[in-house]
Amino acid sequence: MSTGLPQFASPRREAPGVELTRRLLDYLLSGDVKPGQRIPSERQLATALSAGRSTVREAIKSLSLLGLLEQRVGDGTYLSRSSSDLLPQVIEWGLLLGEKRLEDLLEARSALEVQLAGWAAERRTEAQLAELRRLIAKMGDAGEDFESYVEADIAFHLWLAEASGNGVLASVLTNIQSLLQAWASRVIRTAGETETSLAMHEPILAAVEARDPDAARSAMLAHMERATRRLRASLPADDDRQGGTGAR
Repeated sequence: MSTGLPQFASPRREAPGVELTRRLLDYLLSGDVKPGQRIPSERQLATALSAGRSTVREAIKSLSLLGLLEQRVGDGTYLSRSSSDLLPQVIEWGLLLGEKRLEDLLEARSALEVQLAGWAAERRTEAQLAELRRLIAKMGDAGEDFESYVEADIAFHLWLAEASGNGVLASVLTNIQSLLQAWASRVIRTAGETETSLAMHEPILAAVEARDPDAARSAMLAHMERATRRLRASLPADDDRQGGTGAR
C-alpha cells in the first residue's frame, strides 16, 4: 500500500529587505552593469525597484559585505572588478542576504576561528607549523602588494583550521573562503597598509608554536574583534551614503 506525499509547510515569505537584495542581485547579474562600472544612485534604484531608500541602502550594504559591490565615499558604488570570482559564493550564500544575517555570520566566524586556533595549538604537527611560519613570512614580505598579502592571510587561517584536527569545522571555514577573501581585501585596501594586520597574526603563530591553547584563543579573539571593527568601519556611514551611490 502506497503512502501519500508528506505535507510540507508553505514557504515563509521573505522580509522586504531580503527580497529587494535578491532583486538587486538579479540586476547586477543581468549583464547591464559591467565589472568596475558604477551602479545607479540609491534614489534611482529606489525609484526603479519601487522601494524606500533605506531598504535599498541595506541591500547595497549586504552586497558590499559579500564583496560584490565596492563603495567609494563621494564617488558612488561600483560593481566589483573581481565579481566573476565571487559570484558563485554570493549565490551559494544567498540565504544570508540581509544585514542581520551577515552580522550573524561575522559573529559565527569569530567563535569558529577562536576555537580552531585553540585546537591547532594543541594538535598541530611540525609540518603544519612550518607551513604557518612560511605563510606569516609571506605576509611580511608582501608589503604593499595587497593581493599577495590577502592570499597568504586567508591561507594562514585555512591552514590553522587544518591544524585543529577537526575536519568538520575546517570545512565550514573552507566553504566561506571567498567571503573571507572579500572581507580581508576590503579591510586591507581601506586601511592602505598591512603592518597592523600582520601584528595581529604574529601572536597567534607564537601561541601555536608554544602549544598554548589559551594564548592562541586569546590572540585569535583579539584579531577577530579588530578585523570585524575594521570591516564595519570600511563601509561608509548611512549619512555619507545618502547621496554617494552614484548620484553625481
